[in-house]
Amino acid sequence: MENSKFFKKPSHVFLLAMLCCILWGSAAPFIKWGYQLFNIEGVPSILMFAGIRFALAGLLVILFGSFLQKKVLVAKKENMQGICTLAVFQTAGQYFFYYIGLSHTSGVNGSIITGTSAFISLLVASLIFHYEKLTLRKTLGCFIGFLGILFMNMSGASANFSFIGEGFVLMSQLCGAISAAFIKKFTQKQNAVLLSGYQFFLGGVLLIIIGYLRGGHITFEFNLGLLVLIHLALVSAIAYTIWGLLLSVNPVSKIGVYMCVTPIIGVILSSVVLHESNQAFQFSSLIALILVSLSVFLVNKETQTD
Repeated sequence: MENSKFFKKPSHVFLLAMLCCILWGSAAPFIKWGYQLFNIEGVPSILMFAGIRFALAGLLVILFGSFLQKKVLVAKKENMQGICTLAVFQTAGQYFFYYIGLSHTSGVNGSIITGTSAFISLLVASLIFHYEKLTLRKTLGCFIGFLGILFMNMSGASANFSFIGEGFVLMSQLCGAISAAFIKKFTQKQNAVLLSGYQFFLGGVLLIIIGYLRGGHITFEFNLGLLVLIHLALVSAIAYTIWGLLLSVNPVSKIGVYMCVTPIIGVILSSVVLHESNQAFQFSSLIALILVSLSVFLVNKETQTD
């Protein structure tokens, strides 16, 4: 009960949601940086890289959750449906598309498209799961968001739209939206931290197995690449666990307004880490970023005032 009040308090929602979005904003540039540092080429090795990140994130969540709750978090029979469903959609499915897509587009484009997750989540929650009401304002927000993606790809932020690049990143956001709705469903009666940890680990192992069977290979050394991998694991362990706790006690769209921060952080970090400043600050990139951010605000404005 006390946890419910803590994660419903507006100031706590603001601070925790902002922290999640800042962490997520760092993901796209750090993933591409990791590709460079580990000399990763080819889909199988990319999937192994993603799998190692999420398996490690799962272990961190389970260990951290066990420490906080002063007991070992053990998955039981009643948890398996939620764990397997989220592992398929949130980790294995979402990041199969995301990691492959990101290897075929820029960090700037990947960050902007990631910002569409809020209104895609609204569409899934309202049209498929019926958790939310789709109003005129929210519909307009969704339309503006898709205009942002089209503007980015037609006006110079990306020379050509690639299905395996930008298309796969967009598919990953759809998987993420479906997983958000399932998180809302399963965390009503189950421990959000336990579900998060075990689904990360299971999804990560699935990605590792798929990558390995397809001939993937990664060489580990004690260098900057290892630190980047640890950072990415912490992004997942911290952000998704907190986000799951927020979703368990708040409407799906209520906290989504803060996700407009994610593409902004991603674009800024891509310009710094990946030296994509020329693309990041093109007129077309900035307009696309503004449209996506405006769409997220419109999608969530009504819920904030309800």
